[in-house]
This record gives sequence, structure tokens and C-alpha cells, in this order.
Amino acid sequence: MEKLPKSIVPIIIVVIIGIIFISNSTVNISSGEAGVLFKRFGGGVVTDEPPLDEGFHIVAPWNDVFVYEVRQQTIDEKMTVLSSNGLDIKLDATIWFEPDYDRLGLLHKERGEDYVRRLIQPAVRSATRTVVGRYKPEELYAQKRESIQKEMYEETEQLLRDQYVLVNRILVRDVSLPPTIKGAIERKLKQEQESLEYQYRLEKAEKEKERQRIEAEGKARANEILSASLTDKILREKGIQATLELSNSSNSKVIVIGSGDEGLPIILGNN
Repeated sequence: MEKLPKSIVPIIIVVIIGIIFISNSTVNISSGEAGVLFKRFGGGVVTDEPPLDEGFHIVAPWNDVFVYEVRQQTIDEKMTVLSSNGLDIKLDATIWFEPDYDRLGLLHKERGEDYVRRLIQPAVRSATRTVVGRYKPEELYAQKRESIQKEMYEETEQLLRDQYVLVNRILVRDVSLPPTIKGAIERKLKQEQESLEYQYRLEKAEKEKERQRIEAEGKARANEILSASLTDKILREKGIQATLELSNSSNSKVIVIGSGDEGLPIILGNN
């Protein structure tokens, strides 16, 4: 193989150096990510400019870009904390969080890439100890889970204020009490439920008794009103009216005038 002309060698060297330069100067940031630029000869981490967003970027080869996921993320925490009376309470929680996009450079400079372990996990554990430490085990068992979640979120948010991360929500998946305490609480709740059920039956029986009394009084009052309104003249008129209606029917009958009580007719039918 013939030797390459001497004029081509410098061109090849320049091309190779160019390829290396370009390969070290390009950064591709994927969807849901952002980049923090570190200028080696220009003041270090860039904090006064927005982070590099998604797409293709060209940077100086002596600079570095640290890529962070800026979408909402989750971590699961299983913790054992003490109640107000010193008993162990096991609690499982899920934390929804994301870095503060506009201050991503400050997060990298002051907290570092391992901010989840350094910031979020200690804050959540501290908040959980504070919240659970306010309650007795039986209160935790009966307390609405939404209330515990809300208190944990508020405590965590307070601890992480101005820490360049955003906690969106904390979900409490499970709260486990010591078996002996849990059994005692369940027995107590069962007794309370049975007592409430018995009280309900008593109240229902009392209401039924009151209903029957009111109904009987109503019937008695109606009979009194009816008896007072049925005078001898009214009864006689009713009897005459009924006699006239029967006499107009197609059935065969015999009517004896003035032979009944109070002088009312007696009607003798064919049956």
C-alpha cells in the first residue's frame, strides 16, 4: 500500500480532532429531563440561567452537563416510629416529589445529585416521627388516614422549604400496630358497636311503642267524633235513604213499612 501524501496527513489529524471535539461537545437531553451546566473555567455551576431543556445541545468540551429527571417521581418508605406512649408503630408511605425546575442549578450546587437520600428521605422520616408521636395507638387506629397524610405532608413541606425540591403529596399505605394493642382495640370497638346496636334496638322499640299509642289515640278520637255526630235523626235519615236505594234495585224483596226499630222499614229479600 502506497504511503499517503504528506499534505493529507494534517487534514486527517484535523478531522479526527474535530470528531473528538464534536463528540465531547454535544449533549442530548431526553424527555422529562433537564441539564445543569458546569463551566470549568467560567464560575462553576450555572445558577443564574434556566437549565438546559430537552433536546440536542452543544457545549464546550471542557464543560460538563449533569442531567436530572424533572418529572414527578415516587419513593416508598417503610418506617418504625414511636407513638406518644412509646409503642412501636410501623408505617408505609409513598412520597410524590420533583425537583424545583427553575432552581435546578442551586439544587445541584448546594445539595448534589443524591438529594433524595440527603433531603427528602430524612425530612419524611422526621415528619412521620413528629406526627405519629402526637397520637396514642388507639387514636392512630381510629384516626382517618387522610388526616395523618395531611399532617405528614404539612410537616415535610415545612422542613423542605427553600431546599429546591417540591413534595406534591404523601400517601399512607398502611399503619401497623403491635398485635396485642391491635387486638385490644378491636375488642373494644366490637363492644362499642354491640352497645350502639343494642341502644338502636331500644330506641326503635320505643319509637314503635309511641307510634302505636298515637295511632290508638287517633282511632279513639275518631270514634268519639263519629259517635257524637250520629244523632237519632241522622241515623233515621240514613236508614230511609238506604231503604230507598234498596227498593230501586232489580232484586226481588218485600218491604214492611214501620215494623223495624225506630219505625224503620224491614226489607225481606228473596235470599
